[in-house]
Amino acid sequence: MSSPTSSTAPDILAGPAVFAGTPVVPGVAVGPVVRPAGAVRLPEGGAAPVAEADRPVERDRFAAAAGAVARRLAARAAAATGVSAEVLSSTAQLATDRGLLSAVEQRIDAGASAAVATVGAAQQFVELFTGLGGVMAERATDVRDVRDRIVAELTGQGEPGVPAPETPSVLLADDLAPADTAGLDPARIVALATRLGGATSHTAIIARQLGLPCVVGVGGLGDVPSGALVLVDGERGTVTVDPEPVAARARVAEAQAVTAALASYRGPGSTRDGHPVQVLANVQDGVGARAAAAAHAEGVGLLRTELAFFGHATEPPVDEQAAGYAEVFAAFPGGKVVLRTLDAGSDKPLAFATPPDEANPALGVRGVRVARRDPGLLTRQLDAVAQAARSTGATPWVMAPMVATVAEAADFAAAVRARGLVPGVMVEVPSVALLADRFLEHLDFLSIGTNDLSQYTLAADRLSAELADLTDPWQPALLALVRATAAAGERAGKPVGVCGEAAADPLLACVLVGMGVTSLSCAAGSVAGVGAKLATVDLADCRRAARAALAAADPSAARLAARAALAG
Repeated sequence: MSSPTSSTAPDILAGPAVFAGTPVVPGVAVGPVVRPAGAVRLPEGGAAPVAEADRPVERDRFAAAAGAVARRLAARAAAATGVSAEVLSSTAQLATDRGLLSAVEQRIDAGASAAVATVGAAQQFVELFTGLGGVMAERATDVRDVRDRIVAELTGQGEPGVPAPETPSVLLADDLAPADTAGLDPARIVALATRLGGATSHTAIIARQLGLPCVVGVGGLGDVPSGALVLVDGERGTVTVDPEPVAARARVAEAQAVTAALASYRGPGSTRDGHPVQVLANVQDGVGARAAAAAHAEGVGLLRTELAFFGHATEPPVDEQAAGYAEVFAAFPGGKVVLRTLDAGSDKPLAFATPPDEANPALGVRGVRVARRDPGLLTRQLDAVAQAARSTGATPWVMAPMVATVAEAADFAAAVRARGLVPGVMVEVPSVALLADRFLEHLDFLSIGTNDLSQYTLAADRLSAELADLTDPWQPALLALVRATAAAGERAGKPVGVCGEAAADPLLACVLVGMGVTSLSCAAGSVAGVGAKLATVDLADCRRAARAALAAADPSAARLAARAALAG
């Protein structure tokens, strides 16, 4: 983690101080500090037991409260797109989870009130997920969030979450529940900084989708009082408390000039000297695809298909899946759409697809491995993709997540080609990067998922706030694997893209192009920033920046070296 350049409370309160963290979304904003609403007051145990005659009423009260919370979250999910919709939908499902309901009812039947039973049942699941560790530990945050919302509904307290200030403000927090981040209003919250989190955390990913300047992993934020004026610089990775007015205005003006330049971006993507680079968008539904087209994305580099499966107790039928995919294909007639098959498991469990009790879900049955348990799940999804392709006249590219062996890739490619589609795989497991030449003997393309590739390369959970420095996309080992994969693509004459969050960083985008990456896929809100940045540099500049970053000793040095190389 980066350390603040000034770290004592007296300095902060007496004048300007600058805290450093990890930059995740570029942009600059100034505003007064607001913080998440105060914690919900949780009931304590030890009260007299609820009379047996009143226990059915308590069960009904819990069901009504949980249902109200789920409906509110589901409504927000319906109004959202991309990762925000996925996160809100997943949290809404948790509010009505059968396991949670059963645990609450058992406690009510033993005499606990609905609120006390909710707290006890939630704690049971928190301890379970925390004990599992890894990615599953992240679910403990979601459980606490749902617990607080249900208890607030039961006890008449205000719903927890982020405020909606009248004046555009900067949100500072230790961390945020994914559902809170997904519900941010960019008109009211103009920037975001957290003490915890990393470049691949849900907070960072959603902030990127919303286009909010964001810095994570910032020490010392707890000393900054609410109402203090701060400047968040999402490019430099700093939070300045009580900034000097002239300097702040200059920095904001500089950022506004960059924003104005982005407004003129229309694509297609290329470097200043005409080297083509496809700038694509990550989407997961038709609404998101249409927004990406309006943002001048050249196509879709990652169609996440999980949304078609969330909210279902059983696998959705082929026709229903096909209708959703067709909406995305139709948004880019004749354009490139890369679809990722179901990436269930790990932090995205599905009752009908993944085992409930894996010791280490991140290394377990996830992605294409789900087909080992139920081959028909993948077969039927490919049938749905082919059906959507026929109905729209599209020729989608289809890739499998979590492929680890050449044999897996060859089998998948055969199934995809049999349906007239273009086969590829995600590069998330280091074995694929190391043997990329062999994989490309069977495939037409590769797409690097830097989020998972970083966690498996550095052996660090990408959702762990404590290990965020290890999963920084500028880690030299990760960049070396990206370069090796891109070089294999160059030798085979086949495209290699990046669809992880690294592709949304304009500076890193230049480095990736310099390594030989042929396409970049990011949140729709980041398309213009990436495309406009590439248009200011030559391919030779990108290659020089790539060499500088690869030679650096750590992520911070890599950023500085790349920036200096492009400036030179």
